[in-house]
Amino acid sequence: MAVDKITVGKITVGKITWDRVGRVTEPGRYMYTFGWLTITAGDLEIWKRYPQAAFTLLAQPADPDASIGEEFHLGAFDVAPGATSPLTTH
Repeated sequence: MAVDKITVGKITVGKITWDRVGRVTEPGRYMYTFGWLTITAGDLEIWKRYPQAAFTLLAQPADPDASIGEEFHLGAFDVAPGATSPLTTH
């Protein structure tokens, strides 16, 4: 499973969509190619309301015995990824 990457300065942020996680329907901890992903009921509610929403993929501290970067959760989200911004600058 691929994760979209957006580079901001020198920081790379992973974005993930509901389609990429197999449109899971229950909260829980799921194994994916990049590690374990915890999806909450709140995350699922956002995806049900905005099926195209893309969440920021965040690494979370793992157990001391686990490898770094194995545990992830969903952070901020964009309800219309790829859409042009209605805001303009002057």
